[in-house]
Amino acid sequence: MHVLVVHNRYASAQPSRENKVVDQEAALLRAAGHRVEVFERRSDDIAARSLPGKAAVPLLVPWNPAVARNSPPGCAPNGRTWCTSTTSSRSCRRRCWPPAPTPACRRRHAAQLHAGLPARHVAAGRPAVHRVRRGGAAARRPARLLPGPRLATVPLAVSLSVNRRRWRSGVERFFCISAAQRDVLVRAGMPAERLAVKHNFVPEPDVRRTGAGEHLLYLGRLAEAKGVRLLMAAWDELAADGGVGVPLVIAGTGPLEREVTAWAAARDDVRCVGLYDTAECQRALARSVAVVAPSTWLEAFGLVVVEAMAAGVPTVAAGHGAFVELVEDGVSGLLHRPGEVASLAACMRRIATEPARNREMGRAARLRYEQGFSPAVGLERLLEEYRTAIAGRSALARGGETRASRGDGDSR
Repeated sequence: MHVLVVHNRYASAQPSRENKVVDQEAALLRAAGHRVEVFERRSDDIAARSLPGKAAVPLLVPWNPAVARNSPPGCAPNGRTWCTSTTSSRSCRRRCWPPAPTPACRRRHAAQLHAGLPARHVAAGRPAVHRVRRGGAAARRPARLLPGPRLATVPLAVSLSVNRRRWRSGVERFFCISAAQRDVLVRAGMPAERLAVKHNFVPEPDVRRTGAGEHLLYLGRLAEAKGVRLLMAAWDELAADGGVGVPLVIAGTGPLEREVTAWAAARDDVRCVGLYDTAECQRALARSVAVVAPSTWLEAFGLVVVEAMAAGVPTVAAGHGAFVELVEDGVSGLLHRPGEVASLAACMRRIATEPARNREMGRAARLRYEQGFSPAVGLERLLEEYRTAIAGRSALARGGETRASRGDGDSR
């Protein structure tokens, strides 16, 4: 196959695991012998713009003519290219490109597949998925659904309103990275028959857990929505009751970094280690008793949970969003009641103080990875969905040709 990957690369000052997923998927396809081209824009490029250029960036979110003109000429050799595009509500707010490649590819009869669709709406720091209604609530009431200044949500709201019909008619197949994400989009009015669940895969790690583990690990962005303050409160509760016998390691950066660092510095059972590179992440995972993922918002996936599975490590995760389809409670990890300090503390205590049960969960987590999230499984499912999209586009083209030959359709 000839695959065009369309992606907005997050700013280097704020590393994104979405960038990592896109790179890994492109490498997986190339290793399997497929031709892959990458067409991307970088958020870092905005810094090099002139002041008027920076001011104009929000105006380009609904439609960027330069992107449409510069879509790769390889977009449709002989009319047979299949495009995969990634975006998210967060990257759109950070002024990623708009959907300009969509009609350019459609004119060339390409099937397009989008991954990482928006499914994270937040109101006053809390999940607001219940406000997503048919027709696209984010376009009608953006300031109530998206975090950040009210004015900053306007370009995204306009883009959603202007391009909704184009996305629905010009895209043969949408990839959702979890069933939880798909449910949100169906409720928002997206066509259910074109929404397929294709989980992200995780490469085989260089090292896996062999012993009992040395620490509990939080690996991720230090932000309110990720449950960092909830984690600190639960750890304080555990410490007041004697602790769990292993330290807590916190790896990552983010807006709460100063607060987390100060909290950790005042105690000897917490280590705040900053941002790890890939090799350091793998080593930290392999030395973990368990990984803790206490997000207070509804995660669209949960890459760190699958990375823990690959290392043979169980997870303590919030019992909502995509976590409930990744973690089998009591088998490959534990699910705590979302937002509840006592529930999170109890789960961390249980997973750290029952070594035999922990080992069983670790083995179950590794088996879950092998069956559902390995590169081989990821490639098989990706190609299967590409073929489904291609078949749908081909059937549509044949139908148009038939109508044209009968004189009852537009032959253009």
